[in-house]
Amino acid sequence: MKQSKNEAVFQDEVLTRFELFKSLFLTLPFQRVKDTGTLLPFFAKQCEKGVDQHLTPDEIIKSFFDQHEEFSSEEQRIDLLFRFVQYIERQVVLFDAIEDSSFQMVGRGDDENVLGALIKNAEGNEDMRRKIVSKLKDFSVRLVLTAHPTQFYPGPVLGIINDLIDAIKTNDIHSIHLLLQQLGKTPFINKNKPTPVDEAASLAWFLENVFYKVASEIQSFIDDELDVDTEEVKQLIELGFWPGGDRDGNPNVSVDSTKKVAALLRTILFRCYYRDFRIVRRRITFRGVEEYMENLQTLFYENSFNPVEHPADETDNIITNLKAIKNVLEEYHNGLFVEIVDDLLRKVMTFGCFFTTLDIRQDSRILREATNYLIQHNQEKTGMPLDYLELSENDKQKALKFKELDLTVGEDADPLTKDTSGVIKLLKEIQRSGSERAAQRFIISNCQQASDILGLRQLFLWSGWKKDALTIDFVPLFETVDDLTRAAEVMKTLYSNKEYKAHLKRRGNKQTIMLGYSDSTKDGGYLMANWSIYRAKIELTAISREYDVDLVFFDGRGGPPARGGGKTQRFYASMGKEIANDHIQLTIQGQTISSQYGSLDTARFNIEQLLHAGIISDLKQRVGDTLTKHQQEIIDKLAELSHHKFMDLRTNELFLPYLETMSPLKALSSINISSRPVKRNSGRELRLEDLRAISFVTSWSQLKQNIPGFYGVGTALQWAEKNNLWKDVQQLYVSSGFFQTLIDNCMMSMTKSNFDITAYMKDDPIYGDFWKTLYAEYQITKEYLLKLSGTSKLMENYPVDRESILAREGIVLPLLVIQHFAIRALNSDQLTDAQREDYSKLIARTIFGVVNAGRNVA
Repeated sequence: MKQSKNEAVFQDEVLTRFELFKSLFLTLPFQRVKDTGTLLPFFAKQCEKGVDQHLTPDEIIKSFFDQHEEFSSEEQRIDLLFRFVQYIERQVVLFDAIEDSSFQMVGRGDDENVLGALIKNAEGNEDMRRKIVSKLKDFSVRLVLTAHPTQFYPGPVLGIINDLIDAIKTNDIHSIHLLLQQLGKTPFINKNKPTPVDEAASLAWFLENVFYKVASEIQSFIDDELDVDTEEVKQLIELGFWPGGDRDGNPNVSVDSTKKVAALLRTILFRCYYRDFRIVRRRITFRGVEEYMENLQTLFYENSFNPVEHPADETDNIITNLKAIKNVLEEYHNGLFVEIVDDLLRKVMTFGCFFTTLDIRQDSRILREATNYLIQHNQEKTGMPLDYLELSENDKQKALKFKELDLTVGEDADPLTKDTSGVIKLLKEIQRSGSERAAQRFIISNCQQASDILGLRQLFLWSGWKKDALTIDFVPLFETVDDLTRAAEVMKTLYSNKEYKAHLKRRGNKQTIMLGYSDSTKDGGYLMANWSIYRAKIELTAISREYDVDLVFFDGRGGPPARGGGKTQRFYASMGKEIANDHIQLTIQGQTISSQYGSLDTARFNIEQLLHAGIISDLKQRVGDTLTKHQQEIIDKLAELSHHKFMDLRTNELFLPYLETMSPLKALSSINISSRPVKRNSGRELRLEDLRAISFVTSWSQLKQNIPGFYGVGTALQWAEKNNLWKDVQQLYVSSGFFQTLIDNCMMSMTKSNFDITAYMKDDPIYGDFWKTLYAEYQITKEYLLKLSGTSKLMENYPVDRESILAREGIVLPLLVIQHFAIRALNSDQLTDAQREDYSKLIARTIFGVVNAGRNVA
């Protein structure tokens, strides 16, 4: 196949430059770094040969040390393996920086500058321009940053990456060399487990260094090109935030940490404003603005450096002063420097007094217990039956009276009940200092029935909130296949409830529903999870339209079905008429944050892609994107067969032991990457239902088997061919953006798989047959995906993305060999305590590099 122009540019600008700049590592003035860098290529080659020959990790590493007899003791060998790990970690950073520096030159094929092209086309087409502006008046993209344990680069390393990007763009070899020295000295891991506040501070780096500038630039571009006023299209780009607010399964999140994170989100924003204001003040030295300048100086400085405990919402005050300055400039000073005032004004309109909206999330079971506590201790005041939790769903709804009370929680309450009561009261305080924009959503995880949402509303009304001033959106989160099946019925019950209907009316008749992806995939497998979510969207849209409710879907896990790194925008652009798509909201987590939003270029590209997707799905909807009944029946059957295949695997008695024994799952709980435990109910023996989905997916990705991203798909497609439905499936792939994206992202997941690395497991006396089962489904899925897409290799239609993935996989191959070597050693009974500690640390360190190189899990 002929090499595309973008492939050739990627080869020259990324792969060739990586080899050139990589040699700079050998010149770094660090002890033994030259030895490490000289030996690593030999070790990497040994790993490649050994993996191709299906040797065990022990055999590969032994053959290397047999050729390097100077490393005679185990201590020397372990030390060298650690140095290899550290060296490769930094190679991954260098590759990231080179790839990001070349982002604009390499381009992304047909995805390149699509928003700009669309708006350019509207210049000579007034009808199209009017339609786009009309769409933008009530459209937004909300990116919600979450603290999941696959965001491994600490703030200082992110800073180095961005400086490296700038230096590489200009071929500044001296600066690159200095930055690589800095990189060599900068630690990649935390000495201590991060707190939720630490996680918030880490993610704040992206707010301050990327989103603050990019959000304003995109808004400015749209305003200027479409000739509309900023206030006319409101806020196109919104940000959400989970660290410090997401308490589901994380006992380390408290009212105190939520309060600290809220204060942080305010303070760092005002410091950004203050930096910009200093530029305004330096330039605008004219008469007529003195009073407004003084007002803003005081506002920005005091809120930046002397924050008070209960600040006021200053948004309107700031906007009033900035507009006054703008008026003076336009009326008396020929509009000189008005553009820098406009820039700051646009930022204030975008962010207000808080950088992001802080979301609160808790499990429905915890919320039920909090409700029960207040009933048991205030039965007379609440008028609720003491056996409320035992009632049927219908009786629970009837029992809720929605009384307005101000109840308190006593010292005898359990910590989670105290926290629930405390955070509900805290939300009112946060809104006082930044309006609803600061915090207005409470997400109910594991939402199974209408009373979960109604009960939470009652908790608010028992905590001092008033019905007519309840400025909170209650967001049900449906995750499991069963929950998704019942979701439409739950919402129909809510929409029919007189009290909830009145609440929705006060909230502008807008309902946000979150649909989960991690637990869905763990629960039902790749195809069933994504189809269950899509089908739920169709049903929920129909119910919401029937009750005249403006529905907003909030997609978890990086958006469907991207799994944090696929063609998310293609999915949103292909929404059929039966799915509400007036707003795009999705979580951004793990390495997706740094890979897709870690630099100005990549963040601008990805946000513009999502904006374009939302506009184009409304303006130029393809006929094939609305699935016919027959097509839905076909996907239904494929999902069902895939689900059966996945459940057969999941119920295999070796499923969990295999993951615990052969993957680094156990190590995930011991490394300092997240404040959140690897599993719920951490005090008891591991059960699959308790295992957090992110840990589940990460473990499979470290094995390079990526089971959650493909298992069962091949079996389902094979069935379609045998039952004379193959032409229908092929037509689906061509006509349906949803189905095409689903298949393409499955291919991405498989491209990141490499069963050769674990081929030695086929001879394992316990897990050999289990490994063969996994590999057989991989092979059959690969065969049918290639047949369906009409290609000869996975991701052939995305050559640049494919080359990037394969290059990264090559860089970390030695890490994976070291990791499996250490895991096998730990499974032995012959180790001393000191050896166990060394091997455990070795596993932990390899996890970092593998995830960072992957840029998104699975």
